Amino acid sequence: MLQITFSEQDIQQLRYQRYHHPHPRVQQKMEALLLKSQGLPHHIIADCVDVCENTLLAYFRAYQAGGIDALKQINFYRPESALETHRDSLEAYFHQHPPTTIAEAAAVIERLTGIQRKPTQVRVFLRKLGLKRLKTYAVPDKTDSERQDAFKKPKSSRGSAKRKQDSGWSFL
Repeated sequence: MLQITFSEQDIQQLRYQRYHHPHPRVQQKMEALLLKSQGLPHHIIADCVDVCENTLLAYFRAYQAGGIDALKQINFYRPESALETHRDSLEAYFHQHPPTTIAEAAAVIERLTGIQRKPTQVRVFLRKLGLKRLKTYAVPDKTDSERQDAFKKPKSSRGSAKRKQDSGWSFL
């Protein structure tokens, strides 16, 4: 059992922070330390704050190492894609040369960065860049050449004026 001594000032701060800190995880840590200051055994404290005893020991060690300020730190693991380091260069490239397919975008990313990603990951990355899928229309058959020529000419009625107003880019 860890022996921790609490000053009266620390106990007052723990009492205040367990209800007034904006993050509930920090409130939970403060509650655990306050119960420890009252002399309760670890298994009862763990049951009261609904954490395992190993987590409880981590709270106590953090308090011993850095005091109440160490308990206020929130360090959640948030993995970051390796593509994020190349974000600016890829964004500039795709702005100049929009890919027609996800497979093409994956090949360009691999060629420019050396990082190979599957289509789903590439699709998510392109969405984070602000690119969105451009819906395509069916081309009229070749027997009606006038309709086909009219289709190939850009028209504002087909949504190109709307796309110009959008701040996002489009791909596919």
